[in-house]
Amino acid sequence: MGYYDYGTTSTMGSSFGSGMGTGALIWTIVSLVLALVGGIVLYFTVFANKNEEKYKGFMAWLYDFIKFKKLYITTVLKVSYLVGAIFLTLYSFALIGSSFLAFLLTLIVGNLVLRMIYEFSLVLLSIHENVSEINKKLKK
Repeated sequence: MGYYDYGTTSTMGSSFGSGMGTGALIWTIVSLVLALVGGIVLYFTVFANKNEEKYKGFMAWLYDFIKFKKLYITTVLKVSYLVGAIFLTLYSFALIGSSFLAFLLTLIVGNLVLRMIYEFSLVLLSIHENVSEINKKLKK
């Protein structure tokens, strides 16, 4: 034992090794089981299809949110595209001093690639929305 060793034991041999205590591990397992049971029960009781027309106000919004009636990802994608494009454009100007070619490639090609990635994502989402609309019309 060294001078600064206060009798602590190492967890290197433990299978978890991250310092997670037994209480935290038990709580993690209990949380997982409760989440699974609660999610299944809520989905088949409160958020069942038979309850669709019952809810008003916040519960109607929550029902639509849980059932993915309205997709918010398109808005998130559009905003994140704008942030990414502005960042790439501004970042490209930092490259002028080191390499003019890197500046041009980042400014032009970087923004084009970013645009293509986001357009592809939005096309997939619009296909999903159109197919969902067609499906709703066929059910009527």
